[in-house]
Amino acid sequence: MAKQMLFVYNPRAGKAQIRSNLLDIIDTFVKAGYEVTAYPTQAAGDAVKAVRERRDGYEIVVCSGGDGTLDEVVSGMMKSKERLPVGYVPAGSTNDFANSLGIPKNMLQAADVVVNGRTFACDVGRFNHNTFIYVAAFGIFTDVSYGTPQDTKNVLGHAAYLIEGVKRLPSVRSCPLKITCKESVIEGEFLYGMITNSHSVGGFRGITGQNVALDDGLFEVTLIRKPSNPLEINNIIRALVDKRVKSEHIYTFTTEKLKVESEEPVAWTLDGEFGGEHLTVEIESWHQALEIRVPKEAEG
Repeated sequence: MAKQMLFVYNPRAGKAQIRSNLLDIIDTFVKAGYEVTAYPTQAAGDAVKAVRERRDGYEIVVCSGGDGTLDEVVSGMMKSKERLPVGYVPAGSTNDFANSLGIPKNMLQAADVVVNGRTFACDVGRFNHNTFIYVAAFGIFTDVSYGTPQDTKNVLGHAAYLIEGVKRLPSVRSCPLKITCKESVIEGEFLYGMITNSHSVGGFRGITGQNVALDDGLFEVTLIRKPSNPLEINNIIRALVDKRVKSEHIYTFTTEKLKVESEEPVAWTLDGEFGGEHLTVEIESWHQALEIRVPKEAEG
């Protein structure tokens, strides 16, 4: 009897590139012995509902789209009574998490990984009552990653991220925050913060820290305190570009859980999508909570 697969895909992701690959992707799954139920999403939230309310009998849920589609599928899975392995065929413009897992950009190669790869148990982030896969962030840089052309990223790399963000410094309002974790309590006015479980954010590799593991139960945290003069701005930029340079305005640490409190609502992004405005946020790592298909030779 054929194995049952639920295949959820975003037909609009990545300039709708899945449309020219859809039949070949499904053919790959069928040849591997799966009976495929295909579900094209129509609006935000569709993937969450499709996964959470799926019928019994499926052995795997596969999704195709950008990081936002993957985020929805994982959110639906975390809310399900039974958590199944997840396969991912990236079709977005950034695909940070796929890059961290070593999943190929080529859609047919990624489909092959779903059926011939191995299962990797990775961490998932809890954000109040929501989930995220690889990044929760607030402040100045949160939309820079997704607004910077990939060609610019390819040429300038990490510097492009900083340049785009620094352009906005004169008009940026900082957030008075209290950040509490097991290791310490930090208070002050912050321009930016990101809590990550990824090797890259917004297509920029290496900005989340060194020796990042996606299954260690720990987040990498980066916080940038508001500078008071141009010299401090220059010091922040130097420290971000060169890890050997230290700045008293940048905090980097790892933790499994933290709480962020503010006097006014702060806007957050979760995996590159708007995550709402919050006065209090509790973030926690669910250790190895998700099984996802990765290449046999992938790290982890």
